[in-house]
Amino acid sequence: MNEPLIIASSARTAALCLAAPGARHFLPARTEWRLSSTEGDERRGETATVVTLLHDLLPDTGYLFEAEGFAALEFRTSPCAGLVEAAAFSLAPDVALDDEEGARANAEALERAVATVPHGGTLRLAAGLWTSFPVRLKSNMTFHLAEGAVLRAPSSRKGWPILPARDDAGHMLGSWEGLPDACFAAPVHAIGTDNLIIEGRGVLNGSGDRGDWWSWPKETRDGARRPRGLHLVSCRKIQLLGFTIKNAASWTIHPQGCEDLIAAGLTINAPHDSPNTDGFNPESCRNVTISGVRFSVGDDCIAVKAGKRGPDGEDDHLAETRGILVRHCLMERGHGGLVIGSEMSGGVHDVSVEDCDMVGTDRGLRLKTRRGRGGIVSNIAMRRVLLDGVQTALSANAHYHCDADGHDERVQSRQPAPIDKGTPFIDGIIVEDVEIRNLAHAAGVFLGLPEAPIRNVAIRNLTIVSRDPSAIAAPPIMADRVRPMRHEAIVVEQTHIVCDDPAMLSDASISTVSDRD
Repeated sequence: MNEPLIIASSARTAALCLAAPGARHFLPARTEWRLSSTEGDERRGETATVVTLLHDLLPDTGYLFEAEGFAALEFRTSPCAGLVEAAAFSLAPDVALDDEEGARANAEALERAVATVPHGGTLRLAAGLWTSFPVRLKSNMTFHLAEGAVLRAPSSRKGWPILPARDDAGHMLGSWEGLPDACFAAPVHAIGTDNLIIEGRGVLNGSGDRGDWWSWPKETRDGARRPRGLHLVSCRKIQLLGFTIKNAASWTIHPQGCEDLIAAGLTINAPHDSPNTDGFNPESCRNVTISGVRFSVGDDCIAVKAGKRGPDGEDDHLAETRGILVRHCLMERGHGGLVIGSEMSGGVHDVSVEDCDMVGTDRGLRLKTRRGRGGIVSNIAMRRVLLDGVQTALSANAHYHCDADGHDERVQSRQPAPIDKGTPFIDGIIVEDVEIRNLAHAAGVFLGLPEAPIRNVAIRNLTIVSRDPSAIAAPPIMADRVRPMRHEAIVVEQTHIVCDDPAMLSDASISTVSDRD
């Protein structure tokens, strides 16, 4: 009998894991369940996904969950110190996207509502269309998005609050691609909070498609970079449960310097052509679990980061990322399924992606760095993952041509360079029980530095089921002087690799012959 597990719970929501054997994001078949409470209430339903959310529970109540093929599970919801209705603070529905005055009035109403929530209480946003400038949440509260609730950002950035690059103590606050930088505040954000829960069946809409945000992806306007969709800075003990977030102006969810965060059962959406709308980017974080999340975005689905050295070697803002667990997620589209870097100067360690489906992403597991970054990436694992229609299944690239100088010879040269604090190291990648369907370019491409080869790569039970007959040969990684590939197996340069199927390892080069001579 399979044992269901509690991933996270609050006063009104529980996230369960129904890990049937062989199940990744979806269960083998739709499964009926029954939920009964000690108060005598009973409800029934069915689920198709391993990670299942139970909504609208009663606070401080015992429950018994029963599902076909699973052992019974008893749990108790948390108490709630008080329920505050956002609508009680003159929050106006149906404010137009270009109504700056109405959106600002709603932001002030939400600010008053947040201030009223007692320690351990809940702010509930009822069903309706609510337009608001950014709202900042606080510690020891739950922000509950009821079914049918849509909290959206306005289309205008006039008067939009800006986070400075650093706080009064000099710590990084606003950021852009791994460096301290002023940025527009996210529509929902929290700074230095503990014990925060955002939950429900409602929607956070960043309205990136309604303003001009997507027309200046790498620029600064009005003194700031684009906002994230949900920005959590220096927070601890965070739960993100069940809601949908879409159309962020840039990265969708960005935990920065956070610890002990759980995200379960979210839906993260952005148009496939929206610039830099990564799904979930934990940066300089510890102990993050991403479970049962469904992604369809314009850039990487998940990009694990740890800051970037400044152009003159500045590193006082750097901190490592350690302990990232990704399970039972569905990545549909996106540049990469699980990506590490390229901002990894603080070091990225102990990252696992397990029991996931990656469908139509450009790459599956992707590591990217370059000379000048420094830092160490270690102990990366991918297990029991299906890659379907992925162009390059596995890649690690230490010649990534990012930033203004990314094509310079000092970045792209295949000749050894002196080792210094800007030398990046990759040590320890395990890939097990991975299935590839409709492969386009290559099953694996590992391009290390001659002065710092990629070390300790182990591949076991990797299966190529089929290849995409319509695939067109193209360079499989973003580095200069890389030859086009089509339907290739595992190709390596400056990499120490062991594979249980030697036939998977190609003798062909990655770099063009003229560059290797």
